[in-house]
Amino acid sequence: MSRRALPTLIALVLAGLWGAGLGFAHWRGDMAFLDRFEATMTDLRTLFRGPATPPELITIVAIDDEAVRHEGSYPLSRATLARIVDTIGRLGPKAIALDLLLVDPGAKDNDEALARSLGGSRSVIAAAAVYPGGRQWTLGEGPLARVPDAERFLWPLKAFSDAAAVGVVNVITDRTGTPRFVPLLFRAADRLEASFSLRVATVAAGEDPEIAPDHLSLGGRSIRTDIGHILPLAFYGPRGTIRTISAATVLDGQLDPGIIRDRIVLIGATATGTGDVFPTPFDPVLPGVEVMSTAIAHLMTGDGIVRDRSVRLADAGFAVVLPMLLVGLLAWRRNASGLAAVAGVVLLWVVVNMTAFSHHIWMSAALPITAAVPPAILFGAAQLWLGRSRAQFFATQSQLLQRVEAPGMGEWLARHGDFLSDPVRGDAAILFIDLSGFTGLSEIVGPIATRELLNSFHALVDEEVTSCGGVVTSFMGDGAMILFGLPQPSANDAFNAARCCVGLSSRTNIWLASLPASTASRLGFKIGAHHGTIVASRLGGEGRQHIAAIGDTVNVASRLMEIAADHNAEVAVSDEMLEAAGRDCALFKSGSLRGPVETQIRGRSGLLAIWFWQSARTPQ
Repeated sequence: MSRRALPTLIALVLAGLWGAGLGFAHWRGDMAFLDRFEATMTDLRTLFRGPATPPELITIVAIDDEAVRHEGSYPLSRATLARIVDTIGRLGPKAIALDLLLVDPGAKDNDEALARSLGGSRSVIAAAAVYPGGRQWTLGEGPLARVPDAERFLWPLKAFSDAAAVGVVNVITDRTGTPRFVPLLFRAADRLEASFSLRVATVAAGEDPEIAPDHLSLGGRSIRTDIGHILPLAFYGPRGTIRTISAATVLDGQLDPGIIRDRIVLIGATATGTGDVFPTPFDPVLPGVEVMSTAIAHLMTGDGIVRDRSVRLADAGFAVVLPMLLVGLLAWRRNASGLAAVAGVVLLWVVVNMTAFSHHIWMSAALPITAAVPPAILFGAAQLWLGRSRAQFFATQSQLLQRVEAPGMGEWLARHGDFLSDPVRGDAAILFIDLSGFTGLSEIVGPIATRELLNSFHALVDEEVTSCGGVVTSFMGDGAMILFGLPQPSANDAFNAARCCVGLSSRTNIWLASLPASTASRLGFKIGAHHGTIVASRLGGEGRQHIAAIGDTVNVASRLMEIAADHNAEVAVSDEMLEAAGRDCALFKSGSLRGPVETQIRGRSGLLAIWFWQSARTPQ
């Protein structure tokens, strides 16, 4: 065996063992440290797949702002809920489910009325699991080791639980708060309870499910589940994708019987400020009742994504094969053709992964990448050390890989290597800009045109921000987060941020006007600006880090985009921001500035004084 063949063989064996170890841990469900990466990759694949058509068998009756105005208070009284349940029940639904926690007693007559209404129909109400130490879920031991282990359950009042079936509404979210799974079973001590979604599906199907370790059977259909009897979620689209009507329509007697008869009807709160919302790939504030509806639809139709032991075994196979292939190709050709072969293998794996996802098979993206990248990098580094003639090439690649994400920070970091190694607290101006209507447009124009639009938009944002002395900390699809105050804070940060608001508005309007009318008519934009205290730091591991700013100031600036859209303004800017920028800032010098308006910021207590700015070229 040649001197070159032996090291290659050793590298192949080590790469295969590394992948096999990771694959085995993944097959057992012990790779939680990859969840955040996998969540990001799953969101990207979901967005690439696009919205899907939900099944017709579910109707959501939303306790929305209109219903609250109709009744004059929130939460709705038990008597009002009883009227809603009675009205729906007379129209012959398969099941009525209340995604509401009825744990506190109300007026006796009202509670009795609601209990009678629930008892007069096939109904399901919600319970909740409470976990020790506030943890989302814990794992026990024994045959049900992977079933979420709660400390206790918050159970509805006995009058209600005697009249209706009860299911646990908790979901499993990732670190961003996005729901990824719905557990079908929960346990607390020696008590085992069904989830809300499973209980609703059972009542609607009129039969009990048969639960096996990796699937359940319901209504003649086999639903494959992941480890611990959890059901992966595949969202259909943004809020309202699943048919939704206002509870006010039911109370006014204007309900269409056709959307109730032989349907599963979920009653849940979507009114502003109720707090029962979750971020998803399609919508940052999807109501919890739509999350429950999605899980129920998966159980009733089998249209969810599949991730079970078999899929995990296939993931483990890719974790073994992919790193061995990459190492073998790097050893086969130490030139451009070898790199092209590596790129071809990676592209083929991406195509297989995306194709499987589009066919409702959730294969891991994080695991094969984690299995393949370290061996490939290590083997490449060894080749670099052995082949000195390629040293400059690999050094260039290393520099490229070590670039920071935030534009304009490279030179500063080169001179100050310990910059933000410890978190820094200080005042800064934060801007968010986002295109409205872009998601719907991207479905129409296709990925190539979408990419061109994003490229041109990102370019103008980057140019304007750089000219004003700011830093784009991240581009988030059709939006961007902008910071004034790094790498060094300045007394002019807010002033420059105000100038950037005006400049971005002007350039974005010009850019929109340059687009074809069919495209420009579908697009708009909104900007949120706030000034206050942030915490800037590096996030990530030793091998890869990025600059991030966190804190209430960042959250408020992001929420101000929604406020701008609600008030038909291009820019929503806080009073703190204008005060820091001064009367000589660009927001006072051009366009139309109105305010302040005391406004409630979603997710934040108290009111905030907000100003609204509109450029002269855009009608108010």
